[in-house]
Amino acid sequence: MGLFEKLFAAPQIELAAPVAGEAVAITEVADPTFSEEILGKGVAIRPAGNEVFAPCDATVDLAFDTGHAVSMTADNGAEILIHVGLETVNLKGAHFKVHVANGEHVKTGQLLIEFDREAIAAAGYDTITPMVICNSGDFKDVLPVTGKTVKVGEKILGLVK
Repeated sequence: MGLFEKLFAAPQIELAAPVAGEAVAITEVADPTFSEEILGKGVAIRPAGNEVFAPCDATVDLAFDTGHAVSMTADNGAEILIHVGLETVNLKGAHFKVHVANGEHVKTGQLLIEFDREAIAAAGYDTITPMVICNSGDFKDVLPVTGKTVKVGEKILGLVK
């Protein structure tokens, strides 16, 4: 796909921001697993709030017991991982509350996780929240919206089939 086509390609699938905050390129995440796109392409948000919402209609594959992450398969086929903070699995569930169960079908905007951003930061963890498309190879392109403040529900990622 040439530059012209990329710039003017209308994404066939849109995903909403799961958290409010500053949208940044996934390459800015201070963890090579995300910044080097090892798990897939995506976007990251420096959160301004304390809740994670479903970016689309999907089935929850794994709501981690620790509350730090959730993976889901969108009705449109995208395999999505939302990871609250870096290395936050080490908190062993402290400062997180999960609101969904494995296998549950969720609707766009449904509450998935509550977290205490201030407490997580005070414990020394980066709260940046990557949203990764784990099956990025199934799409011609993954087009993130970055460099701006986003509200929950605003388009943040376009997937071109």
